[in-house]
Amino acid sequence: MNIRKLNWPMWAGFLLSLIAFLSYPFVFVWFPVTRDFPWANLVLFGIAAALLLLGIRRAFAANRTHRRRSKIAGAILAALSVAIFGFFILVTFIIARHLPASHGAPQVGQKAPAFTLSDINGKPVSLSELLSAPINGETGSAGALAHNAQEARSTPKSVLLVFYRGYW
Repeated sequence: MNIRKLNWPMWAGFLLSLIAFLSYPFVFVWFPVTRDFPWANLVLFGIAAALLLLGIRRAFAANRTHRRRSKIAGAILAALSVAIFGFFILVTFIIARHLPASHGAPQVGQKAPAFTLSDINGKPVSLSELLSAPINGETGSAGALAHNAQEARSTPKSVLLVFYRGYW
């Protein structure tokens, strides 16, 4: 009885490269740690490459008598996997950099519109309140309060807004 052995590393490597390509837009894009830089997909592509190399070596082994079909299938699957990886790199790292900027996003130095948001304790805080409140929130004697109020009126104030991508 002659049973042909399947070149499982080649097929597993090809399947893993497909999974690595498709998992980014459907799974990993939802998590900020893997969306900003697709390290998990690159790890999957690395494992797929190792399996593909093992499968190519197995298909072209000199001491084994493989059929021509196995060698051709191995070369085709490896070429398809390299094309999938190249397309992933092209789309993720090159084409994504050329996306146009959002027209509605605030620009650096632009005055922010009036807003009211909750702070970490749930207390509502408005932009106008932040701009008019004294910088030093200490309470003290009447002279110190008058000095702080005069200083608050005389010195211009600024507010730094920090936006964390993916958390709004």
